[in-house]
Amino acid sequence: MAVKKSELYSSLWASCDELRGGMDASLYKDYVLTLLFVKYVTDRFMGHKYAEIEVPKGGNFNDMIAAKGKSDIGERMNKIIKALANANPTLNGVIDIADFDDDTKLGSGKEKVDKLTNLVSIFQNESLDFRKNRAGGDDIIGDAYEYLMKNFASESGKSKGQFYTPAEVSRIMAKLIGINSATLASQTVYDIITTKTIQFNYPDLKAS
Repeated sequence: MAVKKSELYSSLWASCDELRGGMDASLYKDYVLTLLFVKYVTDRFMGHKYAEIEVPKGGNFNDMIAAKGKSDIGERMNKIIKALANANPTLNGVIDIADFDDDTKLGSGKEKVDKLTNLVSIFQNESLDFRKNRAGGDDIIGDAYEYLMKNFASESGKSKGQFYTPAEVSRIMAKLIGINSATLASQTVYDIITTKTIQFNYPDLKAS
């Protein structure tokens, strides 16, 4: 059975709880989405010869599990993420933004070890098994990003509109520019709120 959104959101919330106190709430997504991505691609693609993403030895979620409780867990997690990015060059500068060895954000010594160990354990939960999620039929990362923006952007004193365009707004914009079942190809529109180009894909009418 594919992972339910309620289970995903519960895990995201628990992850953010672990990060509270050490950093601005708007930065939670950098850490939480990175862990979610590593877990997702490990479940979906590891060991598959013709996978969309190469998940190398030393660069997967199982390696993060092995790092739990280690005094250098932060350094190990950075190396794991970098190994995954290096195996997939388009991920460089995308999934390796967060520094899991940053004492100013995660604490130092036992505090950091416990915090990162707990974070990995949250995503290790059996309810988060993405092996049965269809590779092209879901948007786990997108759903997670939207959830985090809805719930934590405001905590940092920023409007969530500064980070993403809500799905409701995207649907209205899609209708206004005439995207419908007759559309032969994806269309884009410039969003003056986030100053980004949004691509709409019928029939989901979701911004990407």
